[in-house]
Amino acid sequence: MSLNVSVSDDVLTILKRHGAATEAYMKQALAGQTDAPARLIEAMDYSLMAGGKRLRPTLVLESAIACGGDVNGSALAAAAAIELIHTFSLVHDDLPAMDNDDLRRGRPTNHKVYGEAMAILAGDGMISLAFELIATDAEPSVAAKLIAELAHATAVHRDPVGLAVRVDREQPAQAADPRRLDVDRAQ
Repeated sequence: MSLNVSVSDDVLTILKRHGAATEAYMKQALAGQTDAPARLIEAMDYSLMAGGKRLRPTLVLESAIACGGDVNGSALAAAAAIELIHTFSLVHDDLPAMDNDDLRRGRPTNHKVYGEAMAILAGDGMISLAFELIATDAEPSVAAKLIAELAHATAVHRDPVGLAVRVDREQPAQAADPRRLDVDRAQ
């Protein structure tokens, strides 16, 4: 039995519309980070605006609509936060200590363009920005709940677990470099 399945134009239109709204919101959010070094914002932008279907933020926005809401500050903050967390995970997954990928979506990975340290900082910045957007742009009546849900979804018992299991399986236990510990203590 063969099924002839096609994506309707309506779905593609919705993905494009919500993707564009999310990208515009994220670009505005990045532009508002005036205290951050320009190179850090550039590295974050490089990965955030690398394209993709924007399925996750579309699901968030369509869920808001399905629950009787609309595409407002709360919904956009949540949609952007999900995309920021997703993109952070891709940037960190591509790092030399993880998958050491050279390309993502046909472009050099963040660490290949900006260096490993800046890629780590860009990913970390995405996590912080995700929470900041919800805290500042979501309606106060839902902001705390959204932050709690996002924190729960990204806590150590979620996203990092799969990577930790893979790292433990693929890399033998490595002793800490005592020189590095001295540097950490000095800071």
